[in-house]
Amino acid sequence: MALPSLAVNKYELTVPSTNEEIEFRPFLVKEEKMLLIAQQTGDEKDIIKAVENIINECTFKKIDAKKLPIFDLEYIFIQLRAKSIGEVSTVTVTCPDDGETKVEVDINLEDVVCEKSDEHTNKIELTDTVGVIMNYPRVNNVSGMNMEDPNAGFEIIKNCIGQIYDADEVYDKNDITKKELEEFVNSMSHQQFMKLQSFFEDMPKVRYRTKIKNPKTGVESDLVIEGLQNFF
Repeated sequence: MALPSLAVNKYELTVPSTNEEIEFRPFLVKEEKMLLIAQQTGDEKDIIKAVENIINECTFKKIDAKKLPIFDLEYIFIQLRAKSIGEVSTVTVTCPDDGETKVEVDINLEDVVCEKSDEHTNKIELTDTVGVIMNYPRVNNVSGMNMEDPNAGFEIIKNCIGQIYDADEVYDKNDITKKELEEFVNSMSHQQFMKLQSFFEDMPKVRYRTKIKNPKTGVESDLVIEGLQNFF
């Protein structure tokens, strides 16, 4: 005798990078177990793999999570988490005014937004005729990198260059050797390299903004929470 099947609700969300409307379902017990096991290991790669698998399954495989920009992946997972476990997530943060007092903050996940600047562009003009088209970083572009290493920023920028163009031609990254790409980046002036760094500083970011009051000092501060693990 076949057991009854359980109905699953469907919802819609807008993918920040494309404004595409997609359907999704809450994650189920089997997927929640996958996430809990990954969290228990504490291994970043295990957690990322679990998040990617959950996104793929809960969007009915209409999305390949490995190809998502980081901010898309974060935003989609937060929407899944809100409909699956609950709209409120409690996190512990450090008060900015003294840098040491810890307080708990309740985050309404429905108020988490992907902030985008109207002036932001992925087309970076280096000279009057030469420029690059940047790709947004994916998780695999930054996973495992020591961000305190001076070379990390250089490697991320190289990884995210999608095309290089001049007045006559567009050069796709797939047609450029690693040596050619490294020489191109090394030939930039400080000002030109800073333009590429600004692309990452200005790109869309998933954030929650609130105010907190330090119980010890009584000082109220603005607080910005970002980063996927802060929304678990």
